[in-house]
Amino acid sequence: MNSPHFKFHRLLVALVAAGLAAGAHAAVTPDEAKALGSTLTAIGAEKAGNKDGTIPAYAGGLTSAPAGFKPGDGLRPNPYAAEKPRLVVDAKTMAAHADRLTEGTKALLQKYPSFRVDVYPTHRSVAFPKFVADNTAKNAVRAKTLNDGRSMEGAHAGFPFPLPKDGYEAMWNHLVRFNGPAYEAKYRNLSVDASGRATLATEGISVQEFPFWDTTKTGADTFWRIKLSYTGPARRAGEALMLVDPLDIGTKDRRAWSYLPGQRRVKVAPDLAHDTPNPGTAGATTFDDTFIFNGSMDRFDFKLIGKKEMLVPYNTYAAVYQAKQDELLKANHLNPDLVRWELHRVWVVEAKLKDGKRHVYGKRTFYLDEDSWAALASDEYDARGQLYRAGFAYMAPSYDLPAPYTDMFGHYDLVSRVYSLTGFIAETGGLRHTKPLPEREWSADALAGAGIR
Repeated sequence: MNSPHFKFHRLLVALVAAGLAAGAHAAVTPDEAKALGSTLTAIGAEKAGNKDGTIPAYAGGLTSAPAGFKPGDGLRPNPYAAEKPRLVVDAKTMAAHADRLTEGTKALLQKYPSFRVDVYPTHRSVAFPKFVADNTAKNAVRAKTLNDGRSMEGAHAGFPFPLPKDGYEAMWNHLVRFNGPAYEAKYRNLSVDASGRATLATEGISVQEFPFWDTTKTGADTFWRIKLSYTGPARRAGEALMLVDPLDIGTKDRRAWSYLPGQRRVKVAPDLAHDTPNPGTAGATTFDDTFIFNGSMDRFDFKLIGKKEMLVPYNTYAAVYQAKQDELLKANHLNPDLVRWELHRVWVVEAKLKDGKRHVYGKRTFYLDEDSWAALASDEYDARGQLYRAGFAYMAPSYDLPAPYTDMFGHYDLVSRVYSLTGFIAETGGLRHTKPLPEREWSADALAGAGIR
């Protein structure tokens, strides 16, 4: 708390204190919201850079595509390909930078001599369409959480809590983070064992929609839904999965269905949540590890710790869009040559397991990007308080929409020495932002049609 790199914005400190006193369920006042667009960006980040100039002032983000990008293409060229690292952090130098490293990053540096953090110049590249800014200003004074923070109402097509008062509000910003109304990608999920052998966990087609951000659906009660159609490995080809998360997830909970071609029927799948091992990663992660955190917040108490300058993966176009699988996946960790790190301000949220609740994690720490609200990293601890897993999301904004993109992510198991990478798209055509599907495509019957029988 006394570190020069660990600082709170004065206004936000006041809001946190007020929120704790009031139960942290009410929207901010109009006077408080005036900071948006003045000292803060439209979504609540600090406009100014840091004192030493290593974090620049926000100037609107990256909204023009670099040379070589073809409109409509799923692969995005790296706009910063010519840059070189300004700093390299390894096991020998990590002590000098420890305050800016997540616990998971430090553990990887200590465990694997080949792991390193190549720090590049910071670019605040995240940008949004104008309607996001307009609606965030409206949401700020009307959005509120319910059910002890687990549900949310009063917001649409903008961030609900640009001035968060507690950890639940901050995490809601992550849960509904902007990816556009919909996107589609062919993807691979891969696991790498302790010997360095990469195995295909699953591959298929992912269709994701975000009705919360659809400006034509003002009454939408769903913030996220996904349909997965598996094409591999052979034993899983033909399976399909569908998840739907409502804004009132605190009382309605997630709806989930699976289709198994051998049974030729769709089944309700209520266990596809929380710490159920995710078959999409061959059980290497939990369902709520997806996108660093995903689903209901009913198992943990979420506390907003504050804002901190941290080294996190950012503008990772080389890893997300240009990398070859064999070049990226190395023994023990991703190839450091292909992972770009930058210094950014993040919100730190600590989640502790509630009394009487069950989960494989006893505590989790999340690091949310101030410019996008996407979780960029996490530390997961077991019931004994020992660091168990470390998660990282690989930010590569879609400058053509514009929208942040952090849906390629990975987790390192520090006990088994296995790591997983979810959402690898560089060799499968990349990511295409699309229009939402007709509502009939989100029925259980439609899910059966998505599989191969």
